[in-house]
Amino acid sequence: MRKTTMALMLLAGATAYAGEPGTRAVEELAGRILGDASQHFVFELTEGSPRDHFTITDRDGRIAVSGNNVNSLATGLNYYLKNHAGTSVSWYASEPVYVPEVFPAVGDTVSVEALVPDRFFLNYCTFGYTMPYWGEKEWERLIDWMALNGVTMPLAITGQEAVWLDVWRKHGLADEDILAYFTGPAHLPWHRMCNIDAYQGPLPAEWLDNQRELQKFILERERSLGMKPVLPGFAGHVPAKLKEIYPEAKTSPVSKWGGFEPEYTCTYLSPSDSLFATIQRDFIEAQTRIYGTDHLYGIDCFNEVDPPSWEPDSLRSAGAGVFASLNDVDPEGIWVQMAWMFYYDRNHWTPERVKAYLEGVPTGRMKFLDYYCDFTELWPGNDSFHGHDFIWSYLGNFGGNTFLAGDHKTVKSRIDNALKNAPSMTGIGSTLEGLDVNPYMYEMVFDQAWNQPLDENQRIASIARRRAGDSPEALEAWTILADSIYRSRIYNSQGTLLCSRPAFEGFGRWLTNNRYDYNNADLFKAWGKLLDAAKGAKGRDSYRYDIVNLGRQALGNHFITLRDNFTEAYKKGDKKALKKAGKKMTELIDDCTALLACHPAFSLKTWIEPARTNISDKPELQDYFEQNARTIVTLWGSHSLTDYANRMLAELNDQYYGERWRRFIAAAEKSLAEGKEFDTDGFLNEMYEFEEQWTDPAQVSIKYLPEGDALSTARRIYAKWATR
Repeated sequence: MRKTTMALMLLAGATAYAGEPGTRAVEELAGRILGDASQHFVFELTEGSPRDHFTITDRDGRIAVSGNNVNSLATGLNYYLKNHAGTSVSWYASEPVYVPEVFPAVGDTVSVEALVPDRFFLNYCTFGYTMPYWGEKEWERLIDWMALNGVTMPLAITGQEAVWLDVWRKHGLADEDILAYFTGPAHLPWHRMCNIDAYQGPLPAEWLDNQRELQKFILERERSLGMKPVLPGFAGHVPAKLKEIYPEAKTSPVSKWGGFEPEYTCTYLSPSDSLFATIQRDFIEAQTRIYGTDHLYGIDCFNEVDPPSWEPDSLRSAGAGVFASLNDVDPEGIWVQMAWMFYYDRNHWTPERVKAYLEGVPTGRMKFLDYYCDFTELWPGNDSFHGHDFIWSYLGNFGGNTFLAGDHKTVKSRIDNALKNAPSMTGIGSTLEGLDVNPYMYEMVFDQAWNQPLDENQRIASIARRRAGDSPEALEAWTILADSIYRSRIYNSQGTLLCSRPAFEGFGRWLTNNRYDYNNADLFKAWGKLLDAAKGAKGRDSYRYDIVNLGRQALGNHFITLRDNFTEAYKKGDKKALKKAGKKMTELIDDCTALLACHPAFSLKTWIEPARTNISDKPELQDYFEQNARTIVTLWGSHSLTDYANRMLAELNDQYYGERWRRFIAAAEKSLAEGKEFDTDGFLNEMYEFEEQWTDPAQVSIKYLPEGDALSTARRIYAKWATR
């Protein structure tokens, strides 16, 4: 009886949360991004190919976009805006859309068809590195961006703590124990993935209430635009105190993660325990009552932690147990599993163990995200995931780092090969850890999901035009970027040397890898060409963004040369040369700060202010949220992860990264002047203390910088450093 009731509830939930009828949702999207200019477009739903498709044509002085569903219509609108109207829509609400005075005719009809049905976007980590403190305004733009880029499967894990509160209450836990089990907001992704408990907890009840309502907004909007959100399922992570209520439960602590102390260790419940299926049912029933369902569930066991046993039989039992618990509560449920763990711990996850883990799940009931295909594709070595559907995924960013990177030619070649040779590939997606400074790469990836009639040269000309207007200089700049800078792959994790903890050699630690696979002179050249394109780019915020973005990367790369000169002078004992080299380093830090301050996307204010204003008006909670937001982008939470989420933002560059380097320069000059060996351990301890203090608003106040003029500032700084 209960199964029948639940099946009816799931169906009712899906129906209740169905999308808008007809074309209204895409018309409203067009109005949000174009204002009154949206009247230039007419949208209509058509039948035809069973695949997603859109057609763009001229009709009575307007642009007619037709397609098989709302999502296809949005993708068709974006195709026209990018490749005919010459404009871009950013994924950030703070960045205005350039609306051209004239919308050119289409000319020959454009007809495009999707190559794959699934287009996935987001990563558990993105909810910590980018949007932990977002409100409806920020989410609205990102959802519009996803629709415009054809995303059909967004990860949607906001608001799940409100569901878990109900579930754990049902199982006898007190509210104070449940809230203390959760981490602070920015760290919740790693709590959800069974990596850490309790860090910067307890989680305030106001947060849960806020996020419950926000998730309702997110899901309604995504569904209205033809998306099927991937909601969470139960993967085995339970509060340690649950053992007090169920002493016979098969629980075990997971392996230590991220350098955190044992007090933050998570507890895992075996899928072979009958309690596992009970909790799965309780969670999905509660979640469906609040949020509805599209029958897609992200369930990720053993992410960067060891399973209780590596024996194939144990792994087979775990996989089968998870699926059985899902199937029991939702017979239509699809298990969406990221394959990151198979890459991350590839020494343990042998093909035999991967196969065993998957054997208990029927074909057609699981979708794998081949998470990091831009570096390592897992599908060829795992027999295309043994027949299970998988989505080829471009990661592209770790930690939200602001680093120019991405090899567009290799990415396209690999996608083309997978489309041709991977029998169970059903989709293309991006699993970026944070929204970064390379939006071109993600838009390019989603373009590959359609048979768009553009060759590489046409794509580059299109992005040059929509980012910087019509000019030969803009095209030359983007051609250099495409031929040189965007042939450099990403590394885990990256950061300019400016963002690293100071050292005489190397780049501190693996957390701030400053490697790039191009000649920095090419980047300076592209920057210069873009500065020469100013006349044709008038009125485009994307142009202002790009001249700041290219410049801060070029300066950050050049800082390596200045630091190496400083080190050479120190080793030689040349005090005069050391002082001169140190002065150049501080000059570059200051110039980079001035440049970053010229666009709000590179201000720390855009990160901190939502933490203070979007959740609560209580000063004590605002301070709590700000400390949590400061922590993840600096200290992260343990010394082993410090700077993993580094990012070049004006105030961080000046008052955090810059201050560390100023202290290092002063300490080196002092040690040389006194004839003493540099106290490496002493300086490291000083950095530990400084970094800890900086996360606390009560100890360190951030001085937000006024916005400067991007073009004049960039031209001044370019003239100063490009010839050196």
